[in-house]
Amino acid sequence: MNKPLSGKTALITGASSGIGRITAKLLAQDGAAVAVNARRRDKLNELVAEIVAQGGIALPVDSDASGTADIDEMLQRVLEWDEGGNKYDIAVVNAGRGLANGLLDSDEDQWEEVVRLNHLGAARLMRRAGRYMVERKSGDIVVIGSVVGKHISPVSSVYGSTKFAIGSLAEALRREVGPYGVRVSLVMPGIVVSEFQQVAGYGEEFNNLTGSIGTLLNPADIGEGIRWLLSLPPHVNVNEIMIRPTGQSYP
Repeated sequence: MNKPLSGKTALITGASSGIGRITAKLLAQDGAAVAVNARRRDKLNELVAEIVAQGGIALPVDSDASGTADIDEMLQRVLEWDEGGNKYDIAVVNAGRGLANGLLDSDEDQWEEVVRLNHLGAARLMRRAGRYMVERKSGDIVVIGSVVGKHISPVSSVYGSTKFAIGSLAEALRREVGPYGVRVSLVMPGIVVSEFQQVAGYGEEFNNLTGSIGTLLNPADIGEGIRWLLSLPPHVNVNEIMIRPTGQSYP
């Protein structure tokens, strides 16, 4: 049976858990060879084993998704991957982390790491993927933003500022590469239950907010959105999608 992504290779960063992990599995189910990136090699190996057991093709690439040298090495490993066709057609720019609290109370010692990964790391990958795909005259760059990149929340202001930044970069990149047949899509999740909240340090104020929403999103809800936009004909580019729990009125 022909699958919609057969013959394509996708690179997904931040794939050891959450949205990145489920997206890799869904794209593999649709026929893509998937190169999965994260810092936790053990988690990547587990994911690759699951994909291969289901008949898919996968490559673990453990590295930091923020540093220039690491990103260049990651892309080189994908281009040297024979099973993936020595290419990539899709880049899912997903690696990122949160940071609890507003500008007054968030941990200032963590600001640079958040900006380095969420903004600069994403920008570096978008730049390299954009240049590569322009040369090939095709490709998809999917950037994972956030609803707080449109509607800032006082409980995650520094994190939200990085999502404002990459949302702007995604639209700027779309205008640069669209004339060459390259699509750029910004996906903005609402509140998704994953490891993200624990790592970010969200506490009682966040729990009070989520407690009034009802059923929250799970990573598969976002992965299915990514899967859908990649399935569209090449001349159709969904530039932005925002996916919220039905009961989430704010942000």
